[in-house]
Amino acid sequence: METKLSPTDLANNLADVLERVSDRGERFVIERDGRRIATIAPPRPGPPGITIDELIARIGDLKMPGDGFADDVEEVQASQGVATVPAWPD
Repeated sequence: METKLSPTDLANNLADVLERVSDRGERFVIERDGRRIATIAPPRPGPPGITIDELIARIGDLKMPGDGFADDVEEVQASQGVATVPAWPD
């Protein structure tokens, strides 16, 4: 269920809105002049995030692409008919 609010109503009732989102899973649509400008809703379930230290630990032992990697990618792009191929940075 979605409840529509104006920015003024949201400002005047922010604590209540956040409590209803948190406790009851309600969704609120913020509208200005009949136009949707924002939605406040519970977070979507998804995979847990990882810390930067965990990321470094996961990729730390991976080998970096070789010197010809950029050339290989450009060759594949050319063979696929890619219209614009950006230049690789030096």
